[in-house]
Amino acid sequence: MNNFPNSVRIKKIVKLTPLVNAYTFDYPKRAKPGQFVNIWVPGVGENPMSIAFDDGKSYTLAIAAVGNTTKELAKKRVGNYIGIRGPYGTNFSWKRGQKIAMLAGGYGTAPLYFAAYLASRENCKIDFFLGGRSREHLLFSDKIKRLKNTRFFPATDDGSCGFNGRNVPCWEIQLAKGEKYDLIMACGPELMEKAVSDIAHAKKIPAQISVERYMKCGFGICGNCCVDDIGIPTCKNGPVMDNKLVRKIKEFGIYHRDSVGRRIYLAGHAPNRI
Repeated sequence: MNNFPNSVRIKKIVKLTPLVNAYTFDYPKRAKPGQFVNIWVPGVGENPMSIAFDDGKSYTLAIAAVGNTTKELAKKRVGNYIGIRGPYGTNFSWKRGQKIAMLAGGYGTAPLYFAAYLASRENCKIDFFLGGRSREHLLFSDKIKRLKNTRFFPATDDGSCGFNGRNVPCWEIQLAKGEKYDLIMACGPELMEKAVSDIAHAKKIPAQISVERYMKCGFGICGNCCVDDIGIPTCKNGPVMDNKLVRKIKEFGIYHRDSVGRRIYLAGHAPNRI
């Protein structure tokens, strides 16, 4: 694979939520749900981004302006050029006709919408549990509602749409009603993913979890995204991992590392200091 950035022209920009825009551009390499690309803005930096859709000719990425690179990207207009390399990493997978629960939150909605779009066309039955702060932050909700073979379960922190609360308790209600699933997929905030991992493990339901780390090279050379204690690079062995592998990652649901390797603890997991 050529790991140098390819120059691509932005051909469409759509505002999805108050924080997220969708950028569409032609790209010759095909992608699978859960894989990522590295977006390069010359003179600023490079960031890994999940692929929200691949229609066979073009990619769509859902991007929020939250860092230097993405803030500069937000200034771009249709017709401007950016750099892209990839796709990299593992992907979500399923078997035809499976019953699948998908749990997505925030930017993690993008790859699961892509997966749901494809799986629903392979006669899979999908329950899609989408979490967000409020109705206006439910990414791709209109598209998800239109998918065939798909039941949509929105959950909002403020109760403005669907279940009043997080998407994991919303999913647990369906489990309590006796819903059976062949497969669980999760992508979103890590504490949400950890809850999904624990429930799937307890109930012995196969699960695939997208583990996000600070990925630089994208192909397993730099070591920046390696996880404690097993040391595997998530850009190559992930981001999508079987739950059995996820549960071997000591840091999962507790901390991750920043660009220089410092531990960044998740809420409720700050280390004790003397």
